[in-house]
Amino acid sequence: MNTFKEVQRFDQWWLRLLLVVILALAVSPLIMDWDTLKLSRFEIASVILSIIVILGVFIGFWYVFKLETLIDSRGITYRFFPFHIKSRFKAWEEIKSATVRKYNPIREYGGWGYRISFTKRKALNTKGNKGVQLYFKDGNELLLGTQYPEKMKKILDHYKIPVNSTL
Repeated sequence: MNTFKEVQRFDQWWLRLLLVVILALAVSPLIMDWDTLKLSRFEIASVILSIIVILGVFIGFWYVFKLETLIDSRGITYRFFPFHIKSRFKAWEEIKSATVRKYNPIREYGGWGYRISFTKRKALNTKGNKGVQLYFKDGNELLLGTQYPEKMKKILDHYKIPVNSTL
């Protein structure tokens, strides 16, 4: 049985660097001026709580937000958690064609994540600049980001979806 499954998360190196910089900025007043600070227990607790909240938000962002893609004999199933609690399914009969392509996330969609527009275009991506652009018979378009564009092209070819490749 031919299937393609991919789970992507926001785990870029620059996000981790951003977390370290933010934590360093939050902690630096405590470390640099510790001997001259006259902080009450409440102030120390509020700084520590702020650091824990910042850390929690970033860790939550890394582990909660994820794009799941499954391609099998029935069609394409995708979910961008937490925006999609339940998976979304598109049967092969709904898909007119597809293009496996390189794209500019910022210029074309305004960045990464769950990207919608006023037109009938939508993009779901977490990192990188490669994906499959699906063209549906109802005129809608969906770009699903992927880290494995060649594998995705092979599976779409296997299921006889007209696929262009611009990689």
